[in-house]
Amino acid sequence: MPPTTYALVTGASAGIGTAFARALAERGHNVVLTARRLDRLEALAAELRERHGIDARAIAGDLADPATPAALQAAIESAGLSIDMLINNAGYGVTGSLVARDWQTHADFIQVMVTAPTELCRRFLPAMRQAGFGRVINIASFAGLMPAPAGHTLYAAAKSYLVKFSQSLALENRRYGIHVLALCPGFVMSEMHDVNGARATVSTMPRWVWLDPNVVARQGLDAIERGDIVYVNGLLYRTIKALFKLIPDPLALALVARYSNSFRVTEDAHQR
Repeated sequence: MPPTTYALVTGASAGIGTAFARALAERGHNVVLTARRLDRLEALAAELRERHGIDARAIAGDLADPATPAALQAAIESAGLSIDMLINNAGYGVTGSLVARDWQTHADFIQVMVTAPTELCRRFLPAMRQAGFGRVINIASFAGLMPAPAGHTLYAAAKSYLVKFSQSLALENRRYGIHVLALCPGFVMSEMHDVNGARATVSTMPRWVWLDPNVVARQGLDAIERGDIVYVNGLLYRTIKALFKLIPDPLALALVARYSNSFRVTEDAHQR
């Protein structure tokens, strides 16, 4: 019999979100999948039900809309489903400098990347506490652990927030049987770079810097069961993180500034 609890995966229609949905289903976990593209979600849900015999539900929702977290919770509760794992994965990048985009673009980004995951944690943690069991994975980034480059101005800041937020949540909730993890992958092969217009820039980077989303997902699930609070995917990125701890901050920032053009779109091409 499959479990009666469900994992809620945001941004499940592509990339790391899809990889997490598949990895969870492989481990026999029911899933609730949410993203904007219902057709993709329904196709993925059908695949998981057929291949793994678990229950998979699809709920469309745009986390840029402040009403979506409450609507998701209401839909899940009205269906009689219980969430014991929350994977806050939905995310994207905004290219260019802060002034290259209008404020609404940045406000939507903050809503998706910071406010929505925080609100979803607040909405689903009480039931996990009551049940005495829960898992929360916030998909942060290696970018949240390093000096921030020019361009994509809010991205590293948002990911850094998720790291610190996850650390606090982990300490607040561990006595309730709840594990919280900030997962920090480096560059992951996904369509995010096509969506944000950075594909041409990042395509110049060597293949060995890229991580497989399926490996990232499996490592994340293993890490949270171990009780890790912050996990950096890939030996390369763990090594870089360790080396940067030994470098004075001004030098570390200077190094990031020197090489940021290879992985960030910094020009004000979208000035309005």
